Amino acid sequence: MSVAERPEHRLKRLAMRAARRGTKEMDLILGPYAVTHLPDMAEDELDLFEALLDENDQDLYRWVTGQEAPPAEFTALMVRISASVGLETAR
Repeated sequence: MSVAERPEHRLKRLAMRAARRGTKEMDLILGPYAVTHLPDMAEDELDLFEALLDENDQDLYRWVTGQEAPPAEFTALMVRISASVGLETAR
């Protein structure tokens, strides 16, 4: 039987994963976005953000900068993330 993760621990874990990506560009984009927006996200939004964090940094960078369109499930989230740093993502 696994122990459920406490909500505040999940937010901290996701914020850490967002800020420590592996590429400085994605650290600077996702880290601040996570700090600002994670506390207000619903459970399904957190699930989607967590799935996004499983994606490759090079793909994420192309999506957030509009070089490539993100997969459909991430489009709305990538639009919000891109807008948070003053970029327009491909749709």
